[in-house]
Amino acid sequence: MSGLTVGVLGTGIMGAAMARNLVKAGHVVRVWNRSPDKAAPLEKDGAHLAASPADAVSEADVVLTMLYDGDAVAEVMRQAAPGLQAGASWVQSTTASLESVAEMARFAEEQGVVFFDAPVLGTRQPAEAGQLTILAAGPVEHRTAVEPVFQAVGARTVWTGEDGSAGSSTRLKLVANSWVLAATHGIGEALALAKGLGVDPEDFFGLISGGPLDMGYLRAKGDAILQGRLSPASFAVVTAEKDARLIVDAGRNHGVRLNVAEAGAERFRRAAELGHGDEDMAASYYASF
Repeated sequence: MSGLTVGVLGTGIMGAAMARNLVKAGHVVRVWNRSPDKAAPLEKDGAHLAASPADAVSEADVVLTMLYDGDAVAEVMRQAAPGLQAGASWVQSTTASLESVAEMARFAEEQGVVFFDAPVLGTRQPAEAGQLTILAAGPVEHRTAVEPVFQAVGARTVWTGEDGSAGSSTRLKLVANSWVLAATHGIGEALALAKGLGVDPEDFFGLISGGPLDMGYLRAKGDAILQGRLSPASFAVVTAEKDARLIVDAGRNHGVRLNVAEAGAERFRRAAELGHGDEDMAASYYASF
């Protein structure tokens, strides 16, 4: 299937990149954002600006939500409801709580649309390159309807289950994010300690070079910190804090104590308080001072 009409709700860092790639793939894309100035630049890329969520999803074969959190998705989808087409597919890519995902699935059933729990792995650069990893759960018989969308925005789709309401993809996303955020704080604290102790960061990088403790992510985030290249953000501090708290809550609700994730959420909060909220999440480094 090709030439779909796709309504994109949310055109922040990730949503805007996904919308551009959908246009490049030949789909008709209608975009809406709460702050219209964030959606306006997409018009020159070939997207159609919608005046409201309902307008964005009118005649849409697929609706894609990429908003801040579950509450934002619920609010916007209620506004979109009058324009939803029965039988349309809803690809929900916002990182949200498991409880929110279940509520979204119930809402989708009430509206007669097919729900896909489909968060993504990746930040600004892979989103812009159409190289995201999509974690998806949804009914097998309806997957062909959303595959063109996944092919346009991602390099890989990992199917985690047939029931989107179960939140299996969101569960895997929270686990993956717990590792990403822990690694982010790890490099930030290591470089902060190096500064405090008067250790040349290059001595640290040289020590671990080529060994099991070395990794590309550490190098990328470490370089961003040392070079002061934290804007524009690949993934902002305030959004990372939101995800960290979702992880902590999910663990708590399932009998798992996540001390590192909880401390990490506080580091993000302190960094935001110090004025780094819109910078890349590696700016958690500044929470050490």
